[in-house]
Amino acid sequence: MKRIIFFMLLPLLALGAQEASLQDAEELAEDESGVTAAGGEPRSATSAEGTSELLLQISSLPELKLSFTERFKFPFLQGESPLTADNNIGLALTAEISPISLNGLAEAVWTPIAFFQLAAGGRMGTGWNLELFGSEIYGIGLNRPNAASMAEHSGSAFDGLLWKVQTGAALQADLAAVFPGDWNHVVARSYHEINYKGYTRAGTGESWYFEADDGENCNGFNYYGNFLIGYQMPIFFNMVALLTEMDLFLYDTPGREKWGDNKIRWTFSGLFMFTITKQIDLAVIAQFWTRKNYQESNWQDLYYRNRTIDNSNPFHLEFYRVAAALTYKF
Repeated sequence: MKRIIFFMLLPLLALGAQEASLQDAEELAEDESGVTAAGGEPRSATSAEGTSELLLQISSLPELKLSFTERFKFPFLQGESPLTADNNIGLALTAEISPISLNGLAEAVWTPIAFFQLAAGGRMGTGWNLELFGSEIYGIGLNRPNAASMAEHSGSAFDGLLWKVQTGAALQADLAAVFPGDWNHVVARSYHEINYKGYTRAGTGESWYFEADDGENCNGFNYYGNFLIGYQMPIFFNMVALLTEMDLFLYDTPGREKWGDNKIRWTFSGLFMFTITKQIDLAVIAQFWTRKNYQESNWQDLYYRNRTIDNSNPFHLEFYRVAAALTYKF
């Protein structure tokens, strides 16, 4: 589980939140209040658009991350019908930093028709490890069963790179497209992707940590999917939504059924979005996730591959975190 010592947050916030460790805070909704340029005039349907945003993410674990994103939208194969009038290719370039990691991300999204999107992207990053108040915090490193120290797990800082490539597709809908009206925005979106994640220091079948997770990653393919349904409003309280996420390791580690490596991991979130000003948005997320039940009473003392999942009752649901994401758009 990703945990950062609370006392780290005070000096980091005083320094302008230059470091962080909250994972995967996504933009789950877009502003549908009318597309205008900075001067208030309607944007041209044939010109490229660019925006910049600064995103600060914190959570109750506690965690913290700061990122800067440049977004570009290029009109592409636009038509005359409502389904194709806004066809475009969107590009996002992001740099992010946390107390234990540094990452660069890129993603391209093609909208060939209003209710469908295709996406492709990737990331590259590295990390370092911290030992504070007797707690070991792994930004990146190998998860070895008999390692007695942090150095045996990780080596030195920046001695390996994490990289990821992904491709996915999304279906989306908005009730207001059928029944126009500012108060008719019942929205739904479902996204599914296949990705490959790798750590350059890890050999075949070796496990590794990234950003203080459970350390059960291996180089290989993974599946990620989500489903969101929400209600968007033209007021300060901009949106409320429910989000379901699922993750699954697709690599075939020998014996993975024993410790439950072949099972889907679920996260359930309640999302609340607020429009503070035209430039500032706030999202608050309350999350629960599934955790494995093991047969061993001392499972926490065992290397994860030496645990035995209880197949008669493999999961329980528990509180994960409350997170907040503050976005400033330039």
